[in-house]
Amino acid sequence: MKFTELNLSENIQAAVVTAGFEKASPIQELTIPLALEGKDVIGQAQTGTGKTAAFGLPTLNKISTDRNVIQALVIAPTRELAVQSQEELFRFGRDKGVKVRSVYGGSSIEKQIKALKSGAHVVVGTPGRLLDLIKRKALKLDNVETLILDEADEMLNMGFLEDIEAIISRVPENRQTLLFSATMPDAIKRIGVKFMREPEHVRIEAKELTNVNVDQYYVRVKEHEKFDTMTRLMDVDQPELSIVFGRTKRRVDELTRGLKLRGFRAEGIHGDLDQNKRLRVIRDFKNDQIDILVATDVAARGLDISGVTHVYNYDIPQDPESYVHRIGRTGRAGKSGESITFVSPNEMGYLSMIEKLTKKAMKGLKPATAEEAFQAKKKVALKKIERDFKDESIRANFEKFKGDAIQLAQEFTPEELALYVLSLTVQDPESMPAVEIAREKPLPFKPSGGGKGKGARGNRDRNRGGRDNDRRRGGRRDFKRRDDKFKKDNRRQDNKKSHKNTSSEKKTGFVIRNKGER
Repeated sequence: MKFTELNLSENIQAAVVTAGFEKASPIQELTIPLALEGKDVIGQAQTGTGKTAAFGLPTLNKISTDRNVIQALVIAPTRELAVQSQEELFRFGRDKGVKVRSVYGGSSIEKQIKALKSGAHVVVGTPGRLLDLIKRKALKLDNVETLILDEADEMLNMGFLEDIEAIISRVPENRQTLLFSATMPDAIKRIGVKFMREPEHVRIEAKELTNVNVDQYYVRVKEHEKFDTMTRLMDVDQPELSIVFGRTKRRVDELTRGLKLRGFRAEGIHGDLDQNKRLRVIRDFKNDQIDILVATDVAARGLDISGVTHVYNYDIPQDPESYVHRIGRTGRAGKSGESITFVSPNEMGYLSMIEKLTKKAMKGLKPATAEEAFQAKKKVALKKIERDFKDESIRANFEKFKGDAIQLAQEFTPEELALYVLSLTVQDPESMPAVEIAREKPLPFKPSGGGKGKGARGNRDRNRGGRDNDRRRGGRRDFKRRDDKFKKDNRRQDNKKSHKNTSSEKKTGFVIRNKGER
């Protein structure tokens, strides 16, 4: 279906055309008409399918620019996603004159308050900063007509459930609610029942949960061999833009330092960086100033960067759903991509869990040798020399060295000079600086079932001792613990609600629409 068939207003249509969009993606095709009718919608689709436009276009369509009040609120899990959503909504709403503001932690709250005072029709923000602004009475939600929960599953994973409920309680009950998520755990469904009115569940089904445009590989490798294995593959693959995922902030810092030592243009982002540095790194990555972005899961969540050809999972994620989000950074907008996951022998059970969730087996990949990496680098260097000799702007500089070149040609043979040039251009693996990446304990695997089928591989390789690194360092708990907590919290809330007024509780449910149903 084309966007021109979606009954959007002329100024929104014009913005869509200017952005170069013609045909709606499946999630957009099914959710936009429902949202335009004013219905509550739960949209479920994998990353990179255009969920921002799916909720953004109908929301912008009904904004009244004559009223200088906040009419729509978007809650996002991370600063990066809030900024990106704000930019995209501004682009679509600019012709109509819609004012879109983003608010998030790590940046001056005074400046954000000043921006809100200057006027806003749509506010996009992270839960913590939104609550701060509400408590300071700088954010007034009395006129909000549309509430959007973006990347809802990640907000739950990050422990924002109480914050989200506190924010929703400040939004008028007579509103439209749009909830978008890549996955649909029970906790998300409970939000739909609790805070939405007869929501229609639009689910875009695929044979695999992950993008069919992404080729998925794994490399079984010992922990201390991961870095050399990864950089050799990078030399062979020659990715245009790539993201490397590390489990911890320390890991990201060490990987970034090591990649720079090996001559790669790399920068890292994680939660300890100030917001200006994070945004600068992302901007440089988008503008091809750096080739490799090293990131933790939270820092890279929601990044919408076109042209990422490779995702390298230096550490396999403990939560299989995080894997889906990671590799969703590539293979976007119909383009192809590759993901390579490095797995230590006693983490193989997590590989089975991922394959079970995605319903797609990863292909085993043989590590590249040092000689293969060297030959690949040499091939690239030779192509660059050939390309440079055809570049008139580069050849124009040759004249400056003509006298020296004649003298060198008298002292050395052409072969010797060519050998010298190549030795300077191509770094020999034998002379590369050693890189030490601190060892971290592999994730302990405890199978939940009887170890049959694919899970048997994990059962054989499980590690019975130790604690996972995230919990040891005070980071995120595993998904099961979080989900159990949400179940308890919601049971308590539901019990309180039923004691207060059982008869007034409204009945809600789901209407599920899959792609192809009308």
